[in-house]
Amino acid sequence: MGGLSGEIVAALRGAEPMVDAMRIGAASSERAATAEAASRALLGVLSEPGDGTLGALVDALGAQEAAVFVASESTAGEALRSRPELAVELGVRTLAEGLERWRQRLDAAAFLRSLEQAGRVGARLLVPGDGRWPAGLADLGPHAPLALWVRGDPDLVGGRASIAVVGARAATGYGEHVALDAVSGLVDRGCTIVSGGAYGIDGAAHRAALRRGGATVAVLAGGPDRLYPQGHAALLGEIIERGAVVSELPCGAAPTKWRFLARNRVIAALSDAVVVVEAGWRSGALNTAHHAAALGRPVGVVPGPVTSPASAGCHRLLREQAAVCVTDAAEMAELVGRPGVSDPLPVAAAAAVTEGVREVEVRVLDAMSARVPRTVADLAARAGLEPSRTLGALGTLDALGRVRSTTDGWLIRRIG
Repeated sequence: MGGLSGEIVAALRGAEPMVDAMRIGAASSERAATAEAASRALLGVLSEPGDGTLGALVDALGAQEAAVFVASESTAGEALRSRPELAVELGVRTLAEGLERWRQRLDAAAFLRSLEQAGRVGARLLVPGDGRWPAGLADLGPHAPLALWVRGDPDLVGGRASIAVVGARAATGYGEHVALDAVSGLVDRGCTIVSGGAYGIDGAAHRAALRRGGATVAVLAGGPDRLYPQGHAALLGEIIERGAVVSELPCGAAPTKWRFLARNRVIAALSDAVVVVEAGWRSGALNTAHHAAALGRPVGVVPGPVTSPASAGCHRLLREQAAVCVTDAAEMAELVGRPGVSDPLPVAAAAAVTEGVREVEVRVLDAMSARVPRTVADLAARAGLEPSRTLGALGTLDALGRVRSTTDGWLIRRIG
């Protein structure tokens, strides 16, 4: 086989050792499985996320044969005549348009470069059939990702009790406060937090999960080597170290407006429920909520001040969609059937609850020690709170005689 198809087949064979090294899940010694994975990686380069025509083609032929079919030098008509059943299953015009769309991106050298870049940044390929492939993605049908590039812990992707916490980029102090409190409580209940890594609510959700020692997954709208937005490069780097960053796009792919919208379907499919904390009238978070509803995932919505434009989209969801009003972590956890706390509170915190201390003070007590003094900054990081709120809580606890200040930091006051 010569020409363009020959170049692609040669590239696929050249890609197999790289893909074999980057795969996770199924036994990589199986050559057929590795060729399938390499073909899915190639098709991911040729198409945009959520391309249902290509998804249907892969379902019909398998990824390896679909890749060769797309790369063939024959015209669309000739290709369809060689596989007349595809014209029936997918439609002549639809498939012809798809071939034209995919073939303009055929570039064997660029494909291999993207794999080399994936190796450099430590991105590994996860494909259907692998043991760690998220089962929930099947609900997307032909619009499901062909593969996922993962940086970090693949076991967290599609993990149990995953809750997507999303919202406005231009978040208000109210929205970020709710996100920080809620995510800390969800982590305590054993939930994995999924979001999009963006400014505002997404970033607050990821940070709260990390500070609470929980699991979090960021789904990117660009390649796994494009940590976007740049202002969150450090945050996303921390997520790679302690959680997982996921993308269906190959290395080098830029985040675009369309890809952000397409990314939202993956956030919804990877999650057992979606919670919208704050959203304007046309916020992208509404798009995620619509995907979740279409997939049969529960949608929770946090209400906001009726005068706040930043909550107008939330109120719109409550009015127009089958969404549930949620106001705290306990109500959000009920969406996935986890209303209780996974571990009992420490003794000091439990005593504080029974004595009517507010949740924020309980969380600060959880972060404290009776032996090791801790600074306000350290306590804020451990509790997943802003330093100003932490200092306020310490003032309240000090007045109640529950904590004491030393030259090195704050300690729980021993009783008796």
